Amino acid sequence: MRQKLINTGLFLFIFLTLLNCAKRGSPTGGEKDMTPPTMISAEPDTSSIHFKAKRIRIYFDEYIKLKDMQKQLIVSPPMKTTPEIMPQGTASKYIDIKINDTLKENTTYVLNFGQSIVDNNEENPYSFFKYVFSTGDYVDSLKVKGYITDAIQKKTDDFVSVLLYEVDTTYTDSIVYKQLPTYITNTLDSTTTFEITNIKAGKYLLIGLKDHSSTNTYVPKTDKIAFISDFIEVPTDSVYRLNLFEDRSYYRAARPVLAAKNRIIFGYEGTADSLDVELLSPPAPADFAYRLVKDKEKDTIHYWFKNLEADSLIFQVTNPLSMVRDTFTVKTKELYNDTLAIAPGQKGSLSFKNPFTIGANTPITSVSDSFISLLDKDSVAVEFITSIDREENNAVLKWDVQPNQKYQLTLLPGAIEDFFGETNDTLGYNLSTRSPADYGNLRMILHNIESFPVIVQLTNEKGEVQDEVFADEAQPHYDFDYLDPGKYLLRVIYDDNGNRRWDTGDYLEKRQPERVRHFPGELDIKANWEIEQDFNIKPPSPPPPKLIPKDSIPGDSIPERE
Repeated sequence: MRQKLINTGLFLFIFLTLLNCAKRGSPTGGEKDMTPPTMISAEPDTSSIHFKAKRIRIYFDEYIKLKDMQKQLIVSPPMKTTPEIMPQGTASKYIDIKINDTLKENTTYVLNFGQSIVDNNEENPYSFFKYVFSTGDYVDSLKVKGYITDAIQKKTDDFVSVLLYEVDTTYTDSIVYKQLPTYITNTLDSTTTFEITNIKAGKYLLIGLKDHSSTNTYVPKTDKIAFISDFIEVPTDSVYRLNLFEDRSYYRAARPVLAAKNRIIFGYEGTADSLDVELLSPPAPADFAYRLVKDKEKDTIHYWFKNLEADSLIFQVTNPLSMVRDTFTVKTKELYNDTLAIAPGQKGSLSFKNPFTIGANTPITSVSDSFISLLDKDSVAVEFITSIDREENNAVLKWDVQPNQKYQLTLLPGAIEDFFGETNDTLGYNLSTRSPADYGNLRMILHNIESFPVIVQLTNEKGEVQDEVFADEAQPHYDFDYLDPGKYLLRVIYDDNGNRRWDTGDYLEKRQPERVRHFPGELDIKANWEIEQDFNIKPPSPPPPKLIPKDSIPGDSIPERE
């Protein structure tokens, strides 16, 4: 009996021991750390006045690391040499800032770290942490707030710089091209709103800049710009809208190049819807001829010529938009001439709305209907008409396109002739159409249009135009038929000058781009569906303010002078 009790006790001891070990081997873990780091102290303290230090050390309550510092750090006013921030690439409970610039007198500086300070474990960001100091008697405390939109696209760029230039006796409009701003901030990649803080009272020019050149100055070749037409007075309670656009006034001609025996390429940078190219010498003979065609993909004008022999050619190139004139000399040499090559302009099914086109690599000069045959699937001849689109350099064929039909198009030699007298070989195209049930239809009913004419455009998600309707007066509805199924965006352009296209702005002329209103959502077009959609057009309103907890802004408890 005694031995039985001993065995039972030993069994219970072993069982409880194993059970305890099993529990120890199954840890549940703690909750994920969601708390960002915070500043404990700084040397010198934030919001210091009479600042003269060359080094700053900032302490945090946990180990932190620096992330995307080059993109995230904003120094306002900008310094010619960005401060050095250490340590990079290692975790630490402090950061060191070395100032390499000579600081301006009586100026408040802000170092905004954006989202670059994160804790070492979970990378929780210390959002928009700022270190502020003043070289004068007090810290400036005024603010300018606003939001960013894009003049033509629905989605606004991220990392948009917002610049303030003080308007004083030295101010000129060209300051944005040459000098760093008085104050600067950036929307970074998380918001379209902005707030420039610690500004002194005064009159300013307010600029938005998608700063591709990374210079904090406006480079029209690469950057987008936005501006407030009138100077702003600080202090202000206004919320400003900055509408970004590409200023198409920039233009620079490139040196022309002889690309083939009878073709010269005139390249350019910027904007040139067309170029006027005039031969200055040698004197052109009576049978001299030339054609200009804009390249469909590159910023290039192709200049074809014939019946002209010379060692060199001198041209005057004029951009009608800017009236800039350049003179160039092109040396001739023995090269092969371009050979006619033809390709259809469409792939896939025929469109019910757009005519069939045939493009060429040399200028098309004539289309002969007698060398063209068009048959339907029953081998019945189909009537058609032809024309030449000189701007696109296409032969255009129009006929009454029917659904669920197949067509056989044949071009015999001589159907198309180019600038040099070359003609096509025999060409054949098998074309077909789909059923109307394969497409979707959209009817837009627009309310509160402010003025006419307007252009109503359907675009894809990239902002590329898929279809459009022009209206110079009010209509009960705006129809888009035979749409391929998919997601679409819609925008309404106020075509103030009636030229049937959207016109951008011009900074030096202080002209804002033509107004655009975007339908707020996506339009989901489905096959064999007809959608009727209302759109109440209203001017854009500012987004709601982004609230930042007061205790996350260092120095708020220190009295500041306006």
